[in-house]
Amino acid sequence: MASNYSFDIVSEVNMQEVDNAVNQAMKEIGQRYDFKNSKTELVLNDDIIKISTEDEFKLKAATEILKAKCIKRGVSVKSLDFGKVEKASLGTVRQNVKIVKGISKEKAKDIVAEIKGSKIKVQAQIMENQVRVTGKDKDDLQAVIQLLKSKDFGVDLQFVNYR
Repeated sequence: MASNYSFDIVSEVNMQEVDNAVNQAMKEIGQRYDFKNSKTELVLNDDIIKISTEDEFKLKAATEILKAKCIKRGVSVKSLDFGKVEKASLGTVRQNVKIVKGISKEKAKDIVAEIKGSKIKVQAQIMENQVRVTGKDKDDLQAVIQLLKSKDFGVDLQFVNYR
């Protein structure tokens, strides 16, 4: 029997599901009446979704469709970082949506501070873009998971490698 138990806190995004969500959003935009004869486009390049359309109303509608499709595909909206709306040529507008993978150092520090502030008998350490939590009691690790699920850190958290 192991003397120490551990799990990792990560923020991962399934890129295949993001690609599926973008494709489904484009299909819906192609079928909707309010987008008829508009030049609306959603393009996924690496970790950035580029949205371009004719006006801000259509841009807002396209982002809502994208969010809905992501939620339906199991991709958290917290993983999408919407950039500012930019004016493009011929009166069109565009927006870049960055897909956030991993936990930033600032968020990781907030998570570790929250764990330490809870006085649960576990250790938390930052490892690149994830946080590892170790402890002698499985119940303490479960308590940490429940604590973190009840808080909002602005990123989608998953708990993996529970041993």
